[in-house]
Amino acid sequence: MDSALTTIGLPVALGIIMLGLGLSLVPDDFRRVARHPKAVGVALACQLVLLPLFCFGLVTVLDLPPLLAVGMMLLAASPGGTSANLYSHLFRGDVALNVTLTAINSIVAIATLPVITNLAIAHYGLGDEVSLQFTKVVEVFAVVLVPVVLGMLIRQRAAGFAARMDKPVRIGSAVILAVLVLGILLDQREDVGDYLADVGLAAGVFCAASLVVGYVVPRAAGVRESEAIASSMEIGVHNGTLAIFVAVEVLDSTEMSVPAAVYSVFMFVFAALWGVVLTRYLVGRRDEPATSATA
Repeated sequence: MDSALTTIGLPVALGIIMLGLGLSLVPDDFRRVARHPKAVGVALACQLVLLPLFCFGLVTVLDLPPLLAVGMMLLAASPGGTSANLYSHLFRGDVALNVTLTAINSIVAIATLPVITNLAIAHYGLGDEVSLQFTKVVEVFAVVLVPVVLGMLIRQRAAGFAARMDKPVRIGSAVILAVLVLGILLDQREDVGDYLADVGLAAGVFCAASLVVGYVVPRAAGVRESEAIASSMEIGVHNGTLAIFVAVEVLDSTEMSVPAAVYSVFMFVFAALWGVVLTRYLVGRRDEPATSATA
């Protein structure tokens, strides 16, 4: 998909999304890790360890074609997306924890994303075709981190402007991702039926599992209800734009971007449905003393 949509639009889109994240961050968001180590540690363990392992098992069982399997692993290695904050807010999660997790995981992913992706590439014997070289990793995360830092500086110097821009940037981020997904599916329209048949089940199962694991594991570890909801949304709502950017612009494979595009369709629907299940049937139906004890 060598077009203006990817060569210009995709980096700009990712930059806008990460700038929006920066506008919502303050240094205290990083210091919060020390005050809530259990919630942060459990959520990151789920996202960085459990989900990639689950994803690898899933693509192996479903016997996905190599390029789509690597695309799934790339998606699994991607950090949470900024839309997770919105879902967390809607369904009574700890939004401050979401912001912290997104910030920390976006930085940690500088190391983990290329490692997981290259391991998948090697496993499927695609080393001669694609690779995530160190110089490309630096380029990717320059696109990710520079806008975040810029957004934080803007918030520090113009807090009112940053607050006013928060909602428009969130909405714009969702629109941008929708346009990217549509562009990829149109670009691959001749094969989209086969891709959906191949990766639709994997993307749907992985999305559902991400949301459920993100809630159940923290609750089992004694994390507060609101923090578990935040963790669920953070883990289930991946940064699909980053996965698409890496697949198309770095690995030069539109096919590898298809899992992220398909996942994004499931993601917005499943996260909303899961939020309803949480708020109507799970949250508040536990014994209050047990919930309080985990605070």
